[in-house]
Amino acid sequence: MRRVVTGKVVSDAMDKTITVRQDRLVKHALYGKYIRRATTYKAHDENNKAQKGDVVEITPCRPMSKTKTWRLVSIVRSDNLAENA
Repeated sequence: MRRVVTGKVVSDAMDKTITVRQDRLVKHALYGKYIRRATTYKAHDENNKAQKGDVVEITPCRPMSKTKTWRLVSIVRSDNLAENA
C-alpha cells in the first residue's frame, strides 16, 4: 500500500507539472487552538489533465527533478468553473 495524498491544484502553468497544496489543521501545543497549515508538492502530470482548482490524489515516486518527487494518481473532483466562464 503506497502513501496517497489528497490536495488542491494551485498551479498548472508548467508543462507536465502541477503544484498541489495539502491543507491540514494542527493543534497548538500550549493554547489548544487549531491552526491551518499547508504543504505544497510538485507532481508529474503526464497528460496535463489536471487544472487549477481540481482536487487530486498524488503518490511518491522517483525524483524527476530537483523538487518534483510526486506523480498524479487520479483527479478526485474537477473544478468546472473555469470552463464555464
